[in-house]
Amino acid sequence: MAPTRLAVIGAGMWGSTLGQLAAHNGHHVSLWSRLGDRSLAETVADAEILLSAVSMKGVRPVASQIRDLPIRPDAILVTATKGLDPETTCTPSTIWEDAVGDRPVVVLAGPNLSKEIQQGLPAATVVASTDFAAAERVQGIFSSMDFRVYTNRDPLGVELGGTLKNVMAIAAGVCDGLQLGTNAKAALLTRGLAEMIRIGSDWGAQVETFYGLSGLGDLLATCNSPLSRNYQVGYQLARDRRLPEILADLEGTAEGVNTTAVLLDRARRRDISMPISYQVGLLLDGSITPKAALEALMGRESKPE
Repeated sequence: MAPTRLAVIGAGMWGSTLGQLAAHNGHHVSLWSRLGDRSLAETVADAEILLSAVSMKGVRPVASQIRDLPIRPDAILVTATKGLDPETTCTPSTIWEDAVGDRPVVVLAGPNLSKEIQQGLPAATVVASTDFAAAERVQGIFSSMDFRVYTNRDPLGVELGGTLKNVMAIAAGVCDGLQLGTNAKAALLTRGLAEMIRIGSDWGAQVETFYGLSGLGDLLATCNSPLSRNYQVGYQLARDRRLPEILADLEGTAEGVNTTAVLLDRARRRDISMPISYQVGLLLDGSITPKAALEALMGRESKPE
């Protein structure tokens, strides 16, 4: 593949990691940060690929700026943000589609812990788009012997898998923080995946996508690693630390904290049962203790699986 000009919007750990992967493959990478010296207009000028790795709260403001910039008519937008817009419950790709017009939007998600990838450890991810040629091009840019990239035609499912698992990672951190054991953790993740599928399919995603890398794969990675910020939130809450203190100590954003409230709002409006997410929501707003959340889940009415 000929070298491609790639603009990475958001130079945090994830954006920098993706930029390094592309640069290692011989592509020309420019990084933009809102705290940096280079303007957004300079960074995206003539870029063939625009990769957004900003936090969820930054997606709409940055997309609004991009809308007014003279980006290439054949540019591809890749979104690697995992979250939901608090005002509209929109996914990042929906916001970007509105900003870039007819240009293709590709979703990138998977079990991708940045620190492991930076160490050269093997990993895999998924790139998904309704424009399959665009997904294949992005696949070629990032694929290597250490980073295997799969394509998918269900961008909504891939995006929701990467987003919803953050809520379950908080619950998993609580489970480990309370030292509840392997049986409890297995049950939590199994039922957590069921919740993700329940609301994801109602959203319009394909059920089978949630059994892939961006769903089950990302769920397993994020819910079992202390490198996960969302896992750390749950774990530290279970160790009696206060949420503001935990968030202040994190390197980066734990998107699951904000995603939980948005997810529960949509679940209520759609009348979808989300018992694990509901308890995580109560825990995050201080309405319940980790132990009480566990008791509420275990005390639910018996029912068929």
